[in-house]
Amino acid sequence: MDESTLNDPTPAVRKRRLVVPPTQNEHTEDKPESKAKPKPKAKSEPKAKPKAGSGPKPKSKADSPQAEPESTKPPVPPVPPPARKPQIGDSRPAPAQQSPEGEGTGGRRRRRRGGRGRGGRGRSGEAASTTEARNGSHAPVEAILADQRPLELDDEQLTERRGKYRNGKPLGRYRMCVHVSEGATHISVLEGRSLIEYYVSRPSDDISEIYGNLYLGRVRRVLPGMEAAFVDIGTPKQAVLYRGDLTVASDESDDDGGSERKRAGGRRGRSVSGPAIGELIKNGQTIMCQVIKNPIGHKGARLTTEVSLPGRFVVLIPNSSVMGISRRLPSRERRRLRSLLAKEIPDGFGVILRTAAENVTAAEIRRDIERLTQQWTKISELAERSDAPVLLFREPELAVRIIREQFTADFREVVIDDPALFEQVKGYMEAVAAPLVDRIRYYDPVAERLPLFERVHVAEQVRKATDRKVWLPSGGSLIIEHTEALTVIDVNTGRNVGKSSLNETLFQNNLEAATEIAKQLRLRDIGGIIIIDFVDMDDKQQRDKLMSTLNEALARDKTRTATEPISDMGIVQMTRMRTGEGLLESMSDPCEACDGRGIVLRESLFA
Repeated sequence: MDESTLNDPTPAVRKRRLVVPPTQNEHTEDKPESKAKPKPKAKSEPKAKPKAGSGPKPKSKADSPQAEPESTKPPVPPVPPPARKPQIGDSRPAPAQQSPEGEGTGGRRRRRRGGRGRGGRGRSGEAASTTEARNGSHAPVEAILADQRPLELDDEQLTERRGKYRNGKPLGRYRMCVHVSEGATHISVLEGRSLIEYYVSRPSDDISEIYGNLYLGRVRRVLPGMEAAFVDIGTPKQAVLYRGDLTVASDESDDDGGSERKRAGGRRGRSVSGPAIGELIKNGQTIMCQVIKNPIGHKGARLTTEVSLPGRFVVLIPNSSVMGISRRLPSRERRRLRSLLAKEIPDGFGVILRTAAENVTAAEIRRDIERLTQQWTKISELAERSDAPVLLFREPELAVRIIREQFTADFREVVIDDPALFEQVKGYMEAVAAPLVDRIRYYDPVAERLPLFERVHVAEQVRKATDRKVWLPSGGSLIIEHTEALTVIDVNTGRNVGKSSLNETLFQNNLEAATEIAKQLRLRDIGGIIIIDFVDMDDKQQRDKLMSTLNEALARDKTRTATEPISDMGIVQMTRMRTGEGLLESMSDPCEACDGRGIVLRESLFA
């Protein structure tokens, strides 16, 4: 130990805070600061002889002739472990770090992360926590579900809206069953007894289940070569905004409602005309955006700046002049609704009427628009007083969204086995669709002595929907394989040997496959690029008939699809809009042994 350390006043100050045995005076003759120590310490100790008052450990050190003087090696108090530092993906502010006593020993200062020159990169971790701390008092706007009393309808309107009944029981083509388990909510839609749609929703954590949420994001990096930009919305992975999803000043109205999600060219939303993305947004700019695709795997969420707020009957689009009506409605009903909608559209907003708006009155449309404009006012006020990135609007859970968008008089019933969710859905439907409330039923598994999905034979159909092989009625089969970029479906004749001729056998097998493929895409929620390999057919008329059958079957799907003509080799290329992970991904985990490849390499052969 050098002389500068012994003469440093800092250790002397620290030694006054320590409990030093009085026996140390005998060995510190030439150090005045050591002589002054026992006096204040002796006051707090019991009256006894100095040697008797010292502990065994200090005494042994003092009696040792070769021991170093105690003043040169003061006992160091225990330092508590440092508080946990923020990590990437944290969703709450890190606990405040309290500096331990004597932290400044040796002139060492704590380094502050995210200092000058870093620019707040990686804001999804520490910087996002800081922003969340500032915006902690501003909770995101929640969807208004049941805040108004139901409107009174006359007898004729009630009869028309209640749907068909037989012997006092409701009739309908579809049936929806909702099962709530400890870790997820399962929603199944059946046509008769056949399962046609299945959804799995885990508790919303504002990280993976964010479809439809509105954010105040900050542009982190603009990529002119990709016509895209990375936007920080507070999630672990930055979201991507393509040029085609970036709205410009001018809007074009579309009476057919096709402009609800109109983008300029390509599956990635690439722009073919107009200013480049670098001229529209800059690094560090704050923008309001909406999630149109959940994060999948290593990819972040996909965004759009064309904000839309969905309601029961209408979709409200702020800062737009769009007026649209669902194409699924009959022509006569569309003309009636167009005349009503022209009088109810507020200034500065675009409105699209949904399929559920069939036979509704002007008062119901007006009230739905008023509810959504109130939400938009709250969202705008929250955006003005918040710092990016921050969540502005959160969509309700998946079960409520599906019931809000799909439940009509075509459904025989909606069965829910969770009391809390049943009361929430019932209260919402009483406010927006009172004639259909009696079709919502609570299922008590204890009283029924059988789980809901076993009662309606859904469990076994879900297990079949996760197999790679699907059997056709005539004995043919489908093989469905997933890759990172696309999904491949192979059509085989299998056990189908036909009756008349080979050409007719192949044609009928392909027709069955086209209908089943459309059903499997909807049931498994397969999105992205899809390649279908039909059995080769030489007749051009048969190929045209096959494509007509496939398009008719795909038209029953509410998710947007696009198909290319069949090639001479029997290959069909198509795309289906993807909003999240499919059924197989939501019901499974990658194999730990093969990492999801389906094979295990023989390591002995690589030696």
